[in-house]
Amino acid sequence: MNNDIRSACPHDCPDTCAMLTRVEDNVVVSVRGDPAHPFTRGALCAKVRNYEQRVYHPDRILYPLRRVGAKGSGEFERISWDTALDEIGSRVQSIISADGPEAVLPCSYLGQQGLLNGLYCGDKFFNKLGASVGERTFCNAGATLAYNMTLGSTLGLDPESFALAKVIIIWGCNVIGSMPHHWPFIRQAQKNGATLVVIDPLRTRTAAHADRHVRPRPGTDLALAFGLMHVIIAEGLMDTEYAQAHIHGLDALQTDVEAYTPAAVEALTGVAAEEIVALARLYASTQPSAIRVGVAIERHANGPDSVRAISLLPALTGAWKHVGGGIFQNSGRAFPMNRDAMAMPELIPPKTRVVNLLGLGRALTTLSDPPINALFVYNCNPVIAAPEQERTIEGLSREDLFTVVSEQFMSDTARYADIVLPATTQLEQLDLMYAWGHVYLSINQPAIAPLGEAVSNTELFRRLSARMGFNDHAFMRTDEELMEVALDWSHPSLEGITIDLLKQRGWMRLAVGAADERLPHADGNFPTTTGKCEYVSTDAARGSEVLTTFRQCYAGEQEAAPLNAAPLYRPTRARKPNEFSLVSPKTHYFLNSSYANFAGHSKRNGVQPIWLHPSDAETYGIEAGDTVQVKNATGALRASALVTEDTLPGVAVVPHGYWRGMQGANQASVNALNPHAPALLGKAPTFSDTLVTIEKI
Repeated sequence: MNNDIRSACPHDCPDTCAMLTRVEDNVVVSVRGDPAHPFTRGALCAKVRNYEQRVYHPDRILYPLRRVGAKGSGEFERISWDTALDEIGSRVQSIISADGPEAVLPCSYLGQQGLLNGLYCGDKFFNKLGASVGERTFCNAGATLAYNMTLGSTLGLDPESFALAKVIIIWGCNVIGSMPHHWPFIRQAQKNGATLVVIDPLRTRTAAHADRHVRPRPGTDLALAFGLMHVIIAEGLMDTEYAQAHIHGLDALQTDVEAYTPAAVEALTGVAAEEIVALARLYASTQPSAIRVGVAIERHANGPDSVRAISLLPALTGAWKHVGGGIFQNSGRAFPMNRDAMAMPELIPPKTRVVNLLGLGRALTTLSDPPINALFVYNCNPVIAAPEQERTIEGLSREDLFTVVSEQFMSDTARYADIVLPATTQLEQLDLMYAWGHVYLSINQPAIAPLGEAVSNTELFRRLSARMGFNDHAFMRTDEELMEVALDWSHPSLEGITIDLLKQRGWMRLAVGAADERLPHADGNFPTTTGKCEYVSTDAARGSEVLTTFRQCYAGEQEAAPLNAAPLYRPTRARKPNEFSLVSPKTHYFLNSSYANFAGHSKRNGVQPIWLHPSDAETYGIEAGDTVQVKNATGALRASALVTEDTLPGVAVVPHGYWRGMQGANQASVNALNPHAPALLGKAPTFSDTLVTIEKI
């Protein structure tokens, strides 16, 4: 029997594509995009268009495994689920008896983005256990906090509304590579006469299509944003009536940007003064004007502040008064997720230790009273995702550390596990899928039964809960019951949406208004304490994380911060002549570290490259294809030189996502170079503040 099952992409990507899975005789034969979906429109990206190959990949882990060789050797034997659960239960109970529950640490992120199997799927189990809380700030935490401090938790500009804009600024975002389904709306505006501006140090696929490509030095976005504001105010381009009515702290803003003259900003950013003036005039005088900010902006010590500044621009120019005007950062806030019902934070014992997972290596090697003696990893590959890679491996190599990893493949992290548990793919599980790049709620229905003995995350934590004696119904909810509690179904944005309708249709648009009519903030009404767009933050609940005004922009390298110390905003030394600013963007064929182990994807991406500007290559005697060593005090790696003007002088680009095993035995990937140095706001990673030296081998 032939049958198309409505599915949705599970990956940590803004687009959450609607998929149709064709099943013949209980075997998946194809996965294609759903052409009826208004946003994803039947297209799947290069990463997942053959998703059935992931399901049936010969390297899939389909049965529980127990380590029999040295940690990191990848030597395992098959065991039963009962044996695995018994060993996990007895080891964890022994560790808790000896050192207390905080000796247990969960490590997870968005390797799966579903409301059931994603970010919160294990939280209530570990909260009940009393484990250390794993703080997740790998990505977007700083940018989201900064945006919310400025505009409140508002959807803002609908991404589909970009089709109506006359000026579009894409800031720190490679739309074609990382969120390709937004691109048709942007191209439609461009075809209708809109001017597309891309602000990015790199000449990405998206920048190649821009009418104007503005290339600031890494880490200087705040200065550029202040420079644009300076020109807008100084030349009388501000919408005075709107700004006075709807910006809290306007006087302070006007005072603070006075020093950011075009000449001063040119010195900081490398962007010509006349280019700054021209962009400010274009943006302020043409409506509707739309801005999309990307995650890359937050990856500096002042990155979240940059998001705050950029978020002010539409209020300064009155862009919110026009359909298609405003700013878009993340639509996830438009989905009324019932996080507390899923995670049950009330179960966390008072004063439980919080461990920022960006510092996993330090946690495993330095924490005491108690030390981390049990680690659970799911939806995450921290050897590749976390900074200080060598320290992370050092910690995972501890013989006294009991490590459990739930995985689909033998990742670089799974190789260090004591127990590996088989995880289902998206086509073998039920889930509800939100999106952070559009406003459609989707359902993912299982197309086939799980292969082998693989289980979903929801089933995994039901089994672990039962083994630990957590028999309250909250820990035993079926997937159908979890769908009922995952969202606040009484919220106005879910009006007309039901689980039964989702099962019939696959996806439904949130009730947030039509994209060609929305004016969310034409009259202000920002969901902040003041009801205004806030330059001076009034979010006192965030305590020391709040900046009352912005701080001076700089470009450089932060010192590494002690684990769990309050992140410090500190000026740092300038880049030395023989040092390069390191930028580590995502690749076109890998999604973070997913698919790096697939031969076809790996072949298309090629060996680990490093992009160097021709002037730098000439200075250091490096030619295309040469193997170079990239190093700093944190670590080192080898990469193949790609000489290109797609990067700036002084900026080295080493794409993220490659597995260590791809590069040969013990060859590092880019997070071997990045220190643990969180930004002040949201403890965002500061990967793009890293400095490195390069030498030909």
